[in-house]
Amino acid sequence: MDKEEQQKPLEEETVVNSSEEKVDDNSQADTQQAVEEKKEEVELTPEDKIKELEDKLARTYAEMENQRRRFEKEKEDAFEYGGTSFAREALNLIDNLERSKQVLENDEKLKNTEALNKTLEHLDIINKDLISIFTKNNIKPIDCLNKKLDPNFHQAMMEIEDDQKEPGTIIQEIQKGFMIKDRLLRPSLVGVSKKTQTDDKESSENEENKENN
Repeated sequence: MDKEEQQKPLEEETVVNSSEEKVDDNSQADTQQAVEEKKEEVELTPEDKIKELEDKLARTYAEMENQRRRFEKEKEDAFEYGGTSFAREALNLIDNLERSKQVLENDEKLKNTEALNKTLEHLDIINKDLISIFTKNNIKPIDCLNKKLDPNFHQAMMEIEDDQKEPGTIIQEIQKGFMIKDRLLRPSLVGVSKKTQTDDKESSENEENKENN
C-alpha cells in the first residue's frame, strides 16, 4: 500500500511539470515572434519609410480633396436651390388667383357684366406678372396639355373619355406644375384621356363572337 501511495504523487507531479513546460514554451514562442516583428519594423530602410510617408500623404490628400468637392457641391446646391421651400409656398398665390377667377366666372349674377370682364382682366395681369417673376428666378411652368403622361412631371388625378386622343394623353390641367432650374418643384395635376366604355364593350363582344365562330 505504501509503495502505491508514493507512486501517485510522483505521477501527478510529472503531469503538472509537463503542462507548465508547454505553457512556458508557448509564452516564449509568442515573445520571440513579437521581438522578430519589432526587429522587422526597426529594420525598415529610409527609402521604405519615405514610401510609407508618401502613401499616407497621398491618402490624406485624396480624403481632403473629396471633402472639398462635397463642400463645393453642397454650397452650389444651397445657392441654386436654397429657395425651393419659399418658391413652393409662393405658388399658392397663383393657385388662389386661378380659383378666384373660376368662382367669378361661375357666378350667375356676374356673367356677361362689364365688372366681371374688368376683374378677370386684372387677375390675368397679376397672374402674368407672377409667372414673369418666377421665370426670372428660374422657376418655370410645365407645359403639359396634349402631351403623354410622364410620372416624372405629371400626376394623373382622373381619366376622361375621349376617342379623339390617344389613351394616356393629358387633356386637362387641374393644377399647374413648375420646375426650378432642372428639378421638379411641383408636379402638374392632370386629367388623361381614355377610350369610351362603349368601345371597350364592343371590342370585348367582337372578341367573344370571334371565339364562338
